Amino acid sequence: MTTQLETAPHGAAFAALYAQVQQFYAHQMQLLDRHAAREWAATFTEDALFDVPTLAEPVRGRAELAAACRGAAARLAEAGERHRHFMGMFDVAERPDGALDVRSYTTVYASAVGGASRVHRVCVCEDVLVRDADGRLLVATRKVTRDDLE
Repeated sequence: MTTQLETAPHGAAFAALYAQVQQFYAHQMQLLDRHAAREWAATFTEDALFDVPTLAEPVRGRAELAAACRGAAARLAEAGERHRHFMGMFDVAERPDGALDVRSYTTVYASAVGGASRVHRVCVCEDVLVRDADGRLLVATRKVTRDDLE
């Protein structure tokens, strides 16, 4: 029986791609946690689909993504909290067309300003990444599931 580890891509080219994916997410989550709404939304394609269970409907496109980010920032400020998103355990698979399927785990920490920190959510994030004309990675679709929900 062949395991997924035995069939996983390897070599310098895949290592470089994997490092690029890690850097992409590190930068994207820094933007989100700083509430840089426009810049965070620009890490998605113009017509991206963002499906997360905390919203009644999936968010579509950069304008809606930026608005959702600004709304979350206002709610956190009102609550006196900061959130930090930690993404890891990236499973990266390249499609024949060059798009990437990326599955990762995300832990969201909530910190009361001037108070304690706690785990807020544990999620699985399933993305399709594509490249723009300049070769930069962008999220085309994101589906988030939470461990605490059925």
